[in-house]
Amino acid sequence: MHSKRITNWCICFILLLSGMAVSCQKDSSDKEIAQQQAAMKADSAIAKSSPGNYLAAAGTLTLKIQDSVYTFDALQDSIAFVNMSVDNDQYFGITAINKAHTMSFGLSSKGMAGTDVSRAIEGSQLILRPDVMHNQQYSLTRFTEPGDAGKVQLLEYRQDTVLAKGSFFTFLAKDDKEGSPLYRVEGNFNLKIKK
Repeated sequence: MHSKRITNWCICFILLLSGMAVSCQKDSSDKEIAQQQAAMKADSAIAKSSPGNYLAAAGTLTLKIQDSVYTFDALQDSIAFVNMSVDNDQYFGITAINKAHTMSFGLSSKGMAGTDVSRAIEGSQLILRPDVMHNQQYSLTRFTEPGDAGKVQLLEYRQDTVLAKGSFFTFLAKDDKEGSPLYRVEGNFNLKIKK
């Protein structure tokens, strides 16, 4: 059971790193043309080295925890839909990081992504860093019983300009101690991709 949670944590961490790796593609500056060309080369490299991973061109990922609502907008933030294999198991997930790099979120689920697919959450993490001195981290605790970590539902996947559309809920804790309070996180996503 402990090794499964470590594997799930690693998968979620990889998803977050994937989002961070592509996040610079959304930044703009005086050298916008050169950066767009570099981003196109990076997209090609990602597509070749990690087929099935997509950076959303438009759309939003919104999540709510306690009384706060957080939104990632793909026009300025980086939101990626990721597919990966670990040993003989398939996983899919969503990872996002805002342009200011003060907020990141990721979730993963075991299985293949597809339209009308509902799967249990295997890993999830939310990091909020409003300033240099403060950091809040919520993650899936190893004390969650199998099947009690939440669900992700894909309503649409890779249809026309839709990358992924659906909703999710999960339960995250501020630490990994037994008896720590769990916070329900729920949200939805409607992500587009260029055709």
